[in-house]
This record gives sequence, C-alpha cells and structure tokens, in this order.
Amino acid sequence: MIQSIIIRSLHLKVSKRQAKLVEIVRKNEKVSVEDLAASLDASRETIRRDLTELGKTGKIQKVHGGATMPKVFGEGSFQERLSMNVGAKVAIARKAAEFVQPHETLFINTGSTTYYLAEALAQKSSLTIVTNSAENARLVSSPKSGNHTFLLGGEYIAGNRQTLGSMVTAQVGAFRAHHCVLTIGALDCQSGLMEFGPEEAELATAMADQAEALTVLADRSKFNALASFRVCPLGRITRLICDTLPSRDITDEIRDHGGKIILAD
Repeated sequence: MIQSIIIRSLHLKVSKRQAKLVEIVRKNEKVSVEDLAASLDASRETIRRDLTELGKTGKIQKVHGGATMPKVFGEGSFQERLSMNVGAKVAIARKAAEFVQPHETLFINTGSTTYYLAEALAQKSSLTIVTNSAENARLVSSPKSGNHTFLLGGEYIAGNRQTLGSMVTAQVGAFRAHHCVLTIGALDCQSGLMEFGPEEAELATAMADQAEALTVLADRSKFNALASFRVCPLGRITRLICDTLPSRDITDEIRDHGGKIILAD
C-alpha cells in the first residue's frame, strides 16, 4: 500500500514537471536543456528524459541541446496562435475539461484553445468526440482511453489540419451531443459569437444546434472584438470559460439568459 502511494506520488511529480516544461517551451518557442533544468530545478539528465518522452507524444519537438514547439501545423498563423497567451489558453482548456463526464459526447471545433482542450480530454476516458480537427482527433484517440473519435470529412485544409465546407457541416446532423465546445474569433453584445470565415461560422452554428449545452472558450483578446461572420447570439451560451471577466454588457447578456461565466484558475 505504501509503495503504491509512493509510486503514484512520483508519477504525479513527473507529470507536473513535464506539464510545466511544455508550458515553458510554448511560451519561448525554443529552450535549451540548461535553461529548462534551471527553471524546473531538475538535472539535465532528467530534462533529457522528459524531452524524449514528450517528443514521442508530439507535445514538443526535441532538438539538439533543447526543445522547440512541435511543427504539427507548419509555420503559419495557427502555429503562431498556439504560442500566444499559452498560460491562459491552457488554464481555460483544463477548466472546460472538468465539466466533461465519461460516456458523454462532444463537438469540438478547430482552434488553438480547443487544441489544448483535446490534450486535457486525452487524460479522460469513455468519451465520444466529434471534430473537424485532425490534430484534435489524434490527441484524444489514445487506445488506452477508450474514447471514440469521429473526424468529420470534407475539404482538408493543411495549414491547421482541419476539414471545412458543406460536406463537413452536413455530417454534423448525424450526431447529437451533450456538449458543443467552441473556440471563436470574437464576441460582443451586438453580434454575439463571430468567426473570421463563413465555413467556420456555419460549422460552429451547426455544432451548437445539435448539442444540449454550448461552452465557449475565450481569452480576453476575443472580447468586444470583431469578426466577419455571425455564429449565434450570446444568449445561446451555457457557459463562457475565460481568463478574465468580459465587459459588463457581455456579462449581463449571458447571465440574463441563464448562462454562466467561469474564470479559469
């Protein structure tokens, strides 16, 4: 019994150190073994072992002398968004994962914050996930988890490994979900949730229509911003998970319709 407790404690310590290591790499894009060892109060040998393990899962890319962000999305704008405001996005994603229970079904769209949500959901089991993101599908599909993953098929967009278009949106109607979890382009009181592209907006709307609850993940940069295409009004939101409270008008609109605003830890 005591040995089992000690083993679990060691695993927890390793897990926390590796999670912090990934966060450091994401914030700095490239970090040396020496800097990671100093930041995490660990030996260089321990850090090298961590980098090897994390490199195998794709969370970082191990390079000579250190680590960089994984090049899963190439060098484009999505890769840049993954490294912006990382701490807030990871905290929001982890908070969202707390509301998901085994045997539930989720719609998840493509975005930097939902990428981190997929990482968190990979630690859970017996979920059904429906997504248009090939990368999210990969993350949640560990054989050990027992999760069932459905990747919506359609035109493949290589830049952020997602599928989009009328074929993708049409397939959403074959599912019914407990949760629709969206990361969006912007939100305000006048237009509600917004996206930058028409196909992204149509897909988000379809997912929300087929779910019992709508959870929106948004860091402070999304509040009172503007994107070109409407998704749905703020009154549709079941819960908004964010890193700071939005303006009073947004807060009142959501709460007046029974929605909750939840601050990530």
